[in-house]
Amino acid sequence: ISVLVTSYHQAASFVLRPCRLTTKSRLRNKHITFTTADDDDALSSSSPDNQRRKLLSIVPIYTLPFLLGETNTASAAVPTSTAVQQTNVVALSSTKSLSSTLCADSEEEARISIFERVAPSVVYIDTFKQKQDVFSTDIMEIPIGSGSGFIWDNEGHIVTNFHVIQQAKSAQIAILTPNNGMKSSSTAIEPAYTSVRPGALGSNGSTTFKDFTRTVYKAKVVGVDPTKDIAVLKVDTEDNSSIKNQLRPIQLGTSTGLRVGQGSIAIGNPFGLDHSLTTGVLSGIGREVKSPSGRPISNVIQTDAAINPGNSGGPLLDSKGRVIGMATAIYSPSGASAGIGFAIPVDTVNYIVTQLIDNGQIVRPLLGVSILDSKQARQALGITKGVLILEVKPGTPAAAAGLKGLRRTDSGIIEIGDIIIAVEGASIEKEGDLFRAIEEYKPGDTVKVAVNRPQIEVTESGEADIKLKEITFSVKLIASDDSTFIQK
Repeated sequence: ISVLVTSYHQAASFVLRPCRLTTKSRLRNKHITFTTADDDDALSSSSPDNQRRKLLSIVPIYTLPFLLGETNTASAAVPTSTAVQQTNVVALSSTKSLSSTLCADSEEEARISIFERVAPSVVYIDTFKQKQDVFSTDIMEIPIGSGSGFIWDNEGHIVTNFHVIQQAKSAQIAILTPNNGMKSSSTAIEPAYTSVRPGALGSNGSTTFKDFTRTVYKAKVVGVDPTKDIAVLKVDTEDNSSIKNQLRPIQLGTSTGLRVGQGSIAIGNPFGLDHSLTTGVLSGIGREVKSPSGRPISNVIQTDAAINPGNSGGPLLDSKGRVIGMATAIYSPSGASAGIGFAIPVDTVNYIVTQLIDNGQIVRPLLGVSILDSKQARQALGITKGVLILEVKPGTPAAAAGLKGLRRTDSGIIEIGDIIIAVEGASIEKEGDLFRAIEEYKPGDTVKVAVNRPQIEVTESGEADIKLKEITFSVKLIASDDSTFIQK
């Protein structure tokens, strides 16, 4: 019996030990209080705390079934020979196991609360391309991928990454809608295919979110911005205004003032596992990643919260459940999470999405020139600093200002064009620096552009010598939707 008592006591101590966060912490459940073994306040043999500690040394053999989740009080009956009243022990029984209650803390409860509040705002996206049947003229939809997104407003706008829908001809959105007796929208569909794995939230047999139904809609593209890897979709809610009240728009935070070390939470659909939650910290800010268009996305957030294929387009949250970014890329030699994930800052997302919803496109400032990739310029021409202008669009303010591009002379000699080295004092080393500098302004603004212009000088010996002369021009920026620029 003494061996059994010791074994059960050690087992009970093992169950309790992981939850002992501080030496002064007390874990309470119902009528019994457990005190940590190193509590200095419990040293007095006559103190109530010490009596409870004595009770703990007797209780484990009888209460271990409760600690392990057993609710059958008969199997834990206390022999009458003990001095402990049976009522003091049976008080442990409750609708929840004591072990789960003991191990709950405020941080854990906050994380659970955030997930339960935000998960209905996260959607599952399946994308399809069209293919003609070999044996008929029928057009079939072939699944090509999946991703994540989140509900922007009650009008049915969904925000995701551009690369999620880049190759798609159509998309379907799975949304968690509450079972509140409202009539389902007539635009909801019964999908013939979905990449979501069994046990999806809101599906039959799901043990989580039983009060929600997984409703699938066809979606249309409202607008895209490849340079920031952002797309806005929309599900049709016009036929049934009641469905608008069932959508749960996500709560936006801000990416201004973020600090390395802050907590982060990612919710998405990695590998078809819908509404998966991972946690971590912000491991870096001000990063830069390349967009699908090749342009850099600046001020990107870095996190070690696991981000995998399928998480793209899902929200990155702060410790209060507010969106601070949108998962967009990972750095990994294997293609799976390596602890380095990137998210587009929510302030950028908010600006772009608002323009896409209002105008269907993004209007950006442009210099009115085409440029050569910095790597090619370095390898082929030996240009180590600045961005080489290939062509200046005729009729643009850049042409009027006097900027010159690469050209071939009548004798067949190729003359190198101007090399942009600064915009309003900001140094330009590569094309990413140029894009970033121009985006600080609006169409119609006039900026000072410093260039190095190659000039040929003849030496006293009669040899040609190429020297770079720095010249500054004032150039008016044009809009990316300027018809003059597009036609030229």
